[in-house]
Amino acid sequence: MDAAELREVLTPEALRLLDELEPSGTVTDAVALVSRLRKQGHPPARVAAVLTQYRLRRKAEAKFGPFAQRMLFTQEGLEQASRLRVAAVHAGRFAAAGLTRVADLGCGIGGDAMAMAALDLRVTAVERDEATAAIAAYNLVPFATAHVVHGDALDLPLDDFDAVWLDPARREGASRLSSPDDWSPTLTQALAIAQQRPAGIKLAPGMDRALLPEGLEAQWISVDGEVVELVLWSGALARPGVGRAALVLRGSEPPAELRAAADTDDVEPGPLGEYLYEPDGAVIRARLIGDLARSIEGRMLDPTIAYVTADRLTPTPFARAFRVLERLPVDVARLRRALADRGIGTLEIKKRGVDIDPSTLRPRLKLKGTGSAVLVLTRLAGEKTALITERCA
Repeated sequence: MDAAELREVLTPEALRLLDELEPSGTVTDAVALVSRLRKQGHPPARVAAVLTQYRLRRKAEAKFGPFAQRMLFTQEGLEQASRLRVAAVHAGRFAAAGLTRVADLGCGIGGDAMAMAALDLRVTAVERDEATAAIAAYNLVPFATAHVVHGDALDLPLDDFDAVWLDPARREGASRLSSPDDWSPTLTQALAIAQQRPAGIKLAPGMDRALLPEGLEAQWISVDGEVVELVLWSGALARPGVGRAALVLRGSEPPAELRAAADTDDVEPGPLGEYLYEPDGAVIRARLIGDLARSIEGRMLDPTIAYVTADRLTPTPFARAFRVLERLPVDVARLRRALADRGIGTLEIKKRGVDIDPSTLRPRLKLKGTGSAVLVLTRLAGEKTALITERCA
């Protein structure tokens, strides 16, 4: 967002026009309204800024729910923002530790600061990008215990704060910064702050594990099956004896977490059982598959593949279970016959450890029928294997 667009969207006229757009409306409805607004004499730049915010608000509903309808966004800020449910988890950890004065360094559009302020934590949110800082200030207006500072995160004196939340900027415009040395603050700088006072450092879930320091808790978080972030916790924010954690948030189910002092060893591979388990991505990232397997009396399907198999069904929030109906070689003709015999017309295809393109395979299977199944293409004891399965409730 450039300065001109920011000025337009923050005018009383633009904010009023934005509120006139029904949240349940479609983009087509919005375009029709834009046409009417232009006929009414509203400047094109203002109308364009309003339409951009309308579209971002609709997109933001997945992260912020109904709160999105009173917020403003930048495209980049929305992409990087924590989901509100995840931000609430972050804020809860600060509150539980009795840390009430928090410096949010690199606050973006203010999602985490909102969650902290909602728990009455006193938050100073710092953002170096002027337009994003202005958006954050708007979003935090309802919260008396939060305020925004436009400036460099490293310039804020920390003497008056109990703890720090850091979300290093990992983009420069449209470009993603792959090297931690290019982030702002850099990973080295963020870790130095975390050594001085309790801190949480938000990182991408695919972070190179070789860069993870000793002595900090590393927590991977997934939401509805998608691993959304990795957080490093230090000081009073880190839990004693916990070096690795996988937090699973799914729908209306209560939060579930696997914890361990360090990466856990996988269990030994063994024969295919009646059930196949696909571990949640957070469990895989945290390298806690071994603990999951032991909890369900399972074994690895293959020493190099993150699938677990077991002889009986054990409900777990840390994996999705499938009942194995048939095992076949990866042969298109045999798969086509087996699926036809079962009347499978709706097929979900999963693959792990095999070089097969599901979009190329699907039309070759010539699916017909009213039944449904999940086809798992993987390796079993080193051999390519196809498993026809059904999801377990």
